[in-house]
Amino acid sequence: MAPPYARPDAVDPEGAFTASLSACHMLWFLDLAAQAGFVVAAYRDDAEGTLAKGADGKWRMQRVALRPRIDFMGNQPTPAELADLHHRAHDACFIANSVTTEVVVEAP
Repeated sequence: MAPPYARPDAVDPEGAFTASLSACHMLWFLDLAAQAGFVVAAYRDDAEGTLAKGADGKWRMQRVALRPRIDFMGNQPTPAELADLHHRAHDACFIANSVTTEVVVEAP
């Protein structure tokens, strides 16, 4: 659902919130991938946040879906290694650890 007061020509707090979760995950992922010996050539995320009213009638960010698409140079991680990198990045992300919003990684 679109934020009730959003303007398409401006950054809204909901978009900034979603972007901060995406950036935090990406930075941890890049660090963990480098430590594991993987070289990331490109990292793109089509993150999407869902704003909705809760049972109490207050607006809140209910869910943020991170959808990273990553290109590697040289050595490619196995699907299990890639899933582990995402899991560890999510676990380390201090922003994700600071919010009650559901944050999920929907990696291909």
